[in-house]
Amino acid sequence: MLIDFVPTRRDLSLQDADTFERAPGGAPANVAVGLARLGLQSGFMGKVGDDVFGKLLVTTLEQNGVDTREIKYDSEARTALAFVSPQAKGERFMFYRHPSADMRHHPDEIDDAYVRSAKAFHFGSISLIVEPARSATLKAVTVAKDAGLLISYDPNLRLALWHDETSARAGMRSAWPLADVIKIQRQGAAVFNRRAERRRGAEPRHRQRQAAFGDQRKGCELLHARHERTGAGFEVDVVETTGAGDAFMAGVLGGLVRRRPGAIGGEGGARSPSSAAPTPTPPSPPPNAARSPLWPPRTNSARL
Repeated sequence: MLIDFVPTRRDLSLQDADTFERAPGGAPANVAVGLARLGLQSGFMGKVGDDVFGKLLVTTLEQNGVDTREIKYDSEARTALAFVSPQAKGERFMFYRHPSADMRHHPDEIDDAYVRSAKAFHFGSISLIVEPARSATLKAVTVAKDAGLLISYDPNLRLALWHDETSARAGMRSAWPLADVIKIQRQGAAVFNRRAERRRGAEPRHRQRQAAFGDQRKGCELLHARHERTGAGFEVDVVETTGAGDAFMAGVLGGLVRRRPGAIGGEGGARSPSSAAPTPTPPSPPPNAARSPLWPPRTNSARL
């Protein structure tokens, strides 16, 4: 998890902006909140700084119904920060992690029983970049997979955080075989290279894999070993796109989880208790709601 700082005027660059909105965020945490809002029990595993921003992140999750008992506090590193440029093309984030607390999440801090009590596990590629967070994430995923959980992976491309594109490609691909569900947006697909690369998720050796691909205005595409499906998008008045892919993933996972009794949530991904509350029909957004993070729109948080 991290705090995003977004210019209050979307027409200004980071260099020209003089006021910013503080926005709790982080892709797996956004997904956990989305699932909670869909009526599923969700929890988050990770690490934040023992500072005002770390406490804000934990409080925001709690206010949105996410279990935070497995979030650790680090007294020696700060909570990660990022400045978001609404106008930038390509990389929109400027990160401050030198290192940040989330990078210091240790395998010994993973509670195996907590992971096994879930029905599904969602994680992203950011926690795979450096040690010990990489080992902590892979340990949690391995425990989840051995316990038969549904494994969901978001190879969230942030090239600025990797040494180079080659290491980003190798690092993000390394978790590919572990997942049952993979989400790649257009920017991430460029790193994996060509449509043929995306189809590798449907090769016979991973025959149970389902891969959901968001394609913004065009809608989404689902590739599987036995079939392909596409879904058309629809027009809305866009306010902010940051976190839209996380909202999409929460919807996908929520639909999959409804097929099996239980709940879902993330560690540097989400996880959740095994007993699930009934899934109520979520309220509908107004016709002009933004496809931005998660509806209802920003209240205490701008992203979660």
